[in-house]
Amino acid sequence: MKNEAAADLRRQIEQTRHQLGETVEELAARADVRGRARARAADLRDRAGAMGVQLRSSAAEAGRHLQERANRTGHAVQERAGRAGHVTQETATRAGHTVQERAVQARHDLRGRTSRAGRATGDSVPGVLRAPVGFVRRHPWLVVIAGAAAAAVLLAGTRGASRSRGAGGARRRTC
Repeated sequence: MKNEAAADLRRQIEQTRHQLGETVEELAARADVRGRARARAADLRDRAGAMGVQLRSSAAEAGRHLQERANRTGHAVQERAGRAGHVTQETATRAGHTVQERAVQARHDLRGRTSRAGRATGDSVPGVLRAPVGFVRRHPWLVVIAGAAAAAVLLAGTRGASRSRGAGGARRRTC
């Protein structure tokens, strides 16, 4: 029994030494402020790095999402603009055709009126004037141009006369 008691006592001593070693290590770790600060700083660096990776990932995902929305919106706007362009082109084409038809009709009506008027006046024109009247009937656009030129000359003459007058209405002397 003595041997068993001695062995039991040795086990208790060994266990107490082990517990005492752990306690000393804990106390030494608590007393090592610099070491604890380094460990805390390393832990915070790890957390900050993980948060940075997470933030970059979130930002990239948000960027992709916004780019997709912008692409969809751009395509929708482009499609609507294309449709509006086609509608505008069709409207302009219809308006152009309408104007062209009306111009042709007006030209036809004008030719009919001038032809009737020419026939009515052609019978009453003296023989000396029949050749010039016939020329005018064949080339009415020349008469229009000549009339416009005559009107321009008359207008220029009246403007020149009004500019050469003084404040009292008398003509200025030119030397």
